[in-house]
Amino acid sequence: MATTNKDGKTYLEENETKITVDPNYMNNSINFEEDQREDLDGANDAKKLSDQVVKLQGLEEELLVKEQELKELKRKVELVSAEVIPTMMQEMNISTLKLADGTSVEVKPVYGASIPADKREEAYKWLRENGLGDLIKNEVTVAFGRSEDDKAQQYAVLAQGQGYEPVQKLKVEPMTLKALVRERVENGLDMPSDLFNVFTSNRTKITRNK
Repeated sequence: MATTNKDGKTYLEENETKITVDPNYMNNSINFEEDQREDLDGANDAKKLSDQVVKLQGLEEELLVKEQELKELKRKVELVSAEVIPTMMQEMNISTLKLADGTSVEVKPVYGASIPADKREEAYKWLRENGLGDLIKNEVTVAFGRSEDDKAQQYAVLAQGQGYEPVQKLKVEPMTLKALVRERVENGLDMPSDLFNVFTSNRTKITRNK
């Protein structure tokens, strides 16, 4: 026989043995609906993440295409600026041009130069012999270990005595060499091609009317 007391608990009586059934038992058991919602939330998060990964892949592909387009556009600009317009203006025997809207067009020479690594010492010698030694930048550096700040400060007078070997580096800054080449070429002076890689080209300069 089953009886229910005032606290809501049900007792099953069998041969005077009482079995208690707690009505809260079902509330404490697995909540299938809540678990299902959690599974759905997890699936939705995974889907959102997957969507963003796919989006990133698409953006990277688009960027690659744009970079290729930009590279091709720069090539076309270089062609027209350095070859097409300068050649046409040279054939027309003009150095400047002004358009109807006031825009001015001018072709200017551009210079560049470099010193091959295997010719560096010879090139520096040539610069010195031609009174251009001050263009050579002379750097002396020493590497100190950690916590050796005091030794670094004293190095100016104690470098050799402390057993450190200085490293000397000679170089000519690219812009300095470029300026030298421009000056010498425009003044009809020679630059030995066996020591310096010298190149000249033209660039079209467009000045828009403000």
